[in-house]
Amino acid sequence: MYFKNVKVKDKVYGLVFGAGKVTEVFDNSHYKIMVSFKNGHEIPYTEDGIPGWGNFKSQTLFYKEDVDLTDVDFAPVNKVLTPKKIIKLREKKKLETRLPSGIWMDCSKCMKQYIEDALEAENYHLFRKKLKS
Repeated sequence: MYFKNVKVKDKVYGLVFGAGKVTEVFDNSHYKIMVSFKNGHEIPYTEDGIPGWGNFKSQTLFYKEDVDLTDVDFAPVNKVLTPKKIIKLREKKKLETRLPSGIWMDCSKCMKQYIEDALEAENYHLFRKKLKS
C-alpha cells in the first residue's frame, strides 16, 4: 500500500518510463492512480505501484524522492545485435531491452508489442545479451 495517500500532481518515477506525475486517483477500482510520463505515455498503477503495462509482478513506480538510481544499469549498448541474434537470444530468454527510461530490463517482462515495434523499426540498439551477474 505504497500509494495509500497519493495525490494528483505528486511527482513519481517509473522504472519503465522515467519521470512522471499522478494525473488521477481512482476510488473503487483495481488501479489506484493514473500516471502521465514525460514521453506522453499514460499508465494506470495499483496501490502497490504495479503497472497495467507489461508482465510486471512487482513494484515499478515510486515517489520521485524515494528513488536511488546509483545501482541501476543505464550503460549504452556495446555491440548492436543482428535481428537473427535478437530472436535467438529471446527464444533462449537471454535478451534484455532498453526501456524508455534508459534502464535495461529482461525482455520477458515487457509487453510483446514493445519488442515487436522496436524490431520492426530496426531499433536493434535497444537490445543486448543479458549480462552475467
